[in-house]
Amino acid sequence: MTHRGLIANVFTATEPVYGAREAEAIARLFAERRTELSTADLADLGAARPIQYILGVADFYGLELAVGEWVLIPRPETEELVRWIVDDNHNHDPLTILDIGTGSGAIAIALAKNLPQARVTAIDVSPEALEFARRNNEKYSTGVTLLQADIFDPALDLGHFDIVVSNPPYIPESQRIAMHDNVTKYEPPTALFVSDNDPLVFYRAIARFTRRSLAENGALYLEIHEYLAHETASLLTAKGFGETTMRQDLNSKPRMIRCRP
Repeated sequence: MTHRGLIANVFTATEPVYGAREAEAIARLFAERRTELSTADLADLGAARPIQYILGVADFYGLELAVGEWVLIPRPETEELVRWIVDDNHNHDPLTILDIGTGSGAIAIALAKNLPQARVTAIDVSPEALEFARRNNEKYSTGVTLLQADIFDPALDLGHFDIVVSNPPYIPESQRIAMHDNVTKYEPPTALFVSDNDPLVFYRAIARFTRRSLAENGALYLEIHEYLAHETASLLTAKGFGETTMRQDLNSKPRMIRCRP
């Protein structure tokens, strides 16, 4: 099959699911990574299976990370969170960082690559997710310490860190119905959704843990839900954080918070 034919076939399979603009991007990405297209690939694309899962890799902050259906596909908004941390801390030496809910290891590994003076630890409750993080950690020789741990464990003690960062689950379950099949059918729901009754449950646990684990002059960085931004900031203030800064993403949506004790 010619390169042009490959693009055309992928576009035809994905356009009904994603629309013309995103389908064209998917087709070109697929053609860059693959020279052949199987019947199974076409079926998967037509069924909205994300191209990152079909290829087994996702691009993030200049890295090519192994991904699969046990971990979220890293998003551009999360790259912006990483960039904020790098910009704030590139002159901070030494530096200890904890990534909570690391998934594929995207945040932890990107920070370790771009803040070489940092000692990075990453935790996740899922052993399957940690296997992807291990593969990516080994590929880039970043030396991230990977641990299976639960942020809801009140006895969890990992020492003290200059930076704590997390992109936790934050999408209320009621919003699932409005989301595309490529997300709801394939990406791990436990990494995405929270109960409508307590959508900030992870932020509460992270704040509680961080208040006792943050080094003097340390900072907590969080990716947040745009529609719950002010509620999240209020929760952090109530948990004892003083200086709270909210930042918009490239689409002018409030998607990140940095706070200090």
